[in-house]
Amino acid sequence: MVSESQFSFLRSIDTPTVCNLIEIVKPESRGAGYTVTHLHCPFPDLPPMVGFAKTVTIRSRNAVGGPSYMAKRMDYLDYVAAEPRPSVVMIEDKDEPAGYGAFWGEVQTNVHKALGCLGTVTNGSIRDIAQVAEGFQMLAGSITPSHAYVHVVEFGVPVTIAGMEVASGDLIHADRHGAVVVPTDKIDAMKTALDGLMKQEARIITAARAPGATVETIKAAFRG
Repeated sequence: MVSESQFSFLRSIDTPTVCNLIEIVKPESRGAGYTVTHLHCPFPDLPPMVGFAKTVTIRSRNAVGGPSYMAKRMDYLDYVAAEPRPSVVMIEDKDEPAGYGAFWGEVQTNVHKALGCLGTVTNGSIRDIAQVAEGFQMLAGSITPSHAYVHVVEFGVPVTIAGMEVASGDLIHADRHGAVVVPTDKIDAMKTALDGLMKQEARIITAARAPGATVETIKAAFRG
């Protein structure tokens, strides 16, 4: 469980700061658990989104249809709507190259927002930028004009997006910089560590900006 105060804390800081805090409280995770390649963010001024992962794989090159696929689509919507919420939909596009057809656009962003989704992180593509549901954040591998034959392959399965491994139900923090999986058992420790981190960074920056700054004064600031 994640409390509202923990959510509020995470929403108050950006994703690089979350990564820094995880490095402090869980140093073994320093080199994993976050996106490592560039993702397009059409709405960089939106606040960080913090939600539970709804994991999905898609393809779009080949047509698919019929009663069985329509049933899968309805089951997928049940999955998105179910707890835990709020959610972030994490879509791994399995096509090579990824992004042949866009899953996200005007229709899907409005549908998913109504089902408690804050946004998405995907290696696939997005479109309809001007018509996206208000406040719906998107980090995507590309922007394309067509949805082609885009369809859900699986959901609730482990995915890898921009180098980040994600399981269904993981807590995601994401903003214009990228995304990271937050260890829920470390949130309180991260909150405790924030003050020390901010003071350390402020000390170094103050030393670097000081008139007459030298390598020795900056080194002293690093030492504390």
